[in-house]
Amino acid sequence: MAVELTAPTGPVRRVSARHFVRLKLRVMGNNFRGQGWRVALFLGGALLGLWFAGSGFFLFASPGLADTDRYATMVAAFGGGLVVLGWVLLPLIFFGVDETLDPARFALLPLPRRTLVTGLLTAALVSVPAIAVLLALLGLVFTAGVLGGWSAALVALVGVLLGVLLCVAAARAVTSAFASMLRSRRVRDLAAVLLAVAAALLGPLQLIGVSALQDTEWERLDGVSEVIGWTPLGAPWTAGIDLAEGRGWAAPVKLLISALTVLALLAWWSRSLESAMVGTASGGGTRAKGGPAGGAVSQLFPRAVGWARRDQFGALVAREARYWWRDARRRANLITIAVVGIFVPVLVNLGGSGFGTNSGQGFGQGAAEPSPVLVSLSMLFVGVVAAVTLANQFGFDGSAYAANVVAGVRGQQELRARMTAFSIYVVPMLGVVSIVIAVVLGRPGWIGLTAGSLVASYGAGLAVNCFVSILGAYALPETSNPFAMNSGGGVVKSFLTLLAMLVTAVAAVPMVVAAALLGDVWHWLALPVGVAYGLGAALLGAYLAGDVLDRRQPELLATVTPRR
Repeated sequence: MAVELTAPTGPVRRVSARHFVRLKLRVMGNNFRGQGWRVALFLGGALLGLWFAGSGFFLFASPGLADTDRYATMVAAFGGGLVVLGWVLLPLIFFGVDETLDPARFALLPLPRRTLVTGLLTAALVSVPAIAVLLALLGLVFTAGVLGGWSAALVALVGVLLGVLLCVAAARAVTSAFASMLRSRRVRDLAAVLLAVAAALLGPLQLIGVSALQDTEWERLDGVSEVIGWTPLGAPWTAGIDLAEGRGWAAPVKLLISALTVLALLAWWSRSLESAMVGTASGGGTRAKGGPAGGAVSQLFPRAVGWARRDQFGALVAREARYWWRDARRRANLITIAVVGIFVPVLVNLGGSGFGTNSGQGFGQGAAEPSPVLVSLSMLFVGVVAAVTLANQFGFDGSAYAANVVAGVRGQQELRARMTAFSIYVVPMLGVVSIVIAVVLGRPGWIGLTAGSLVASYGAGLAVNCFVSILGAYALPETSNPFAMNSGGGVVKSFLTLLAMLVTAVAAVPMVVAAALLGDVWHWLALPVGVAYGLGAALLGAYLAGDVLDRRQPELLATVTPRR
């Protein structure tokens, strides 16, 4: 019997941005339900954001409080530019982006691209970081109002709103673009280069800033702030200040620059967002080839772990090693380690050793000699950052960790296998870092010092993060974006990361103390002592944390499984 089709009796309701906001708030509420610890961490993050907002407000309002326009443009340009850079770089190397609303889940809905992008952008604005930044930058509105009256304050308010939109759109566009690239193994090298270049820009800016602060010749920065004010980094923040200082023609031009930049970023984001939704990125074609000697089992072992025995431990190492190379989320962390490992020690040691003060001498051989203690401290930081990647190592697996639970994998063996697989990629990086830093400092004989400090802090970090990854695990969103975090996940990640880094730094302090007390003798002892210290700490941590993992396997699986 035929069924008569009838048209809907009422008009179809159009989807607007408010529906995305309501959906995000509902998902957040569902994620917090029955998770008291997550609610507490979210409230703690909100209070921390409020504190940063208050501090930032008084910083940006300082020219208005002093009732002088001498440094108003400089504060707006440099302060606002750093805010934009922070929104672009920090999601890539530390916090990630809130993706409570996974774009991939909207792929089958008949939503226009404009509606989807607008809705996701509006939902992204309903977050602690966005609100905190908005409150902090209202200090520019106060400054413009004091210096130029209500008209300047109104222009500054429009500029601040455009600037916050620019920050959020830039973070989304950049992370989405990198997510698309990192899913394709053919272009991961390009992604690494782009990220390294972006991080490298911080070095010259830091050296310029430190030099300017030491010389206290603020006039040298006036021209730089004027140039930054005409770029998207400073245009939205300086429009109100220009009107207050009598340059009324510049305000609408800067607002137009800001608006066009936001539209360009949204267009860029929409293109990468669509490819992420339909999953067009691929790892490349497969090539037919004969299997290696040993059959199907040997094919599961990457070449880097060909030495491993074909038993349970070897299988775990092979699986983790393959995941670290192929999974976009894990690969993003490896790129971060490579970038931070090179640039942070260079900036710390060259910035503190009189670099550039004596043109007749090479790197690290300026007015002040490089300090072994300072070098050890910088190496300690790199080792801590390298190991802290495992602070949520079970969260990378998600529900797939159930296979290990069902198979009855012992906790100690699980942790040792994960450490081994991760170290296959990280230890060679640390070796390169130690050699590069020693050469750049002009002290090739310090390779043992740098390598020993790195290995010791890295091993201590592995031990600490074994416990953190078991007791403080959290679920990651099921998305192809390696930088995505659930709502509140960024707060959880930041607190756990800071806790792990602090405890690891304390555990690695003996290496720094030895460098300070033993002097030149430590250059010969650092490498063997550091290797023994790091290896012993890692094995001890796996032994002790293994018992904890054996008792908490079901609870850990429930914790890292994403809630739908």
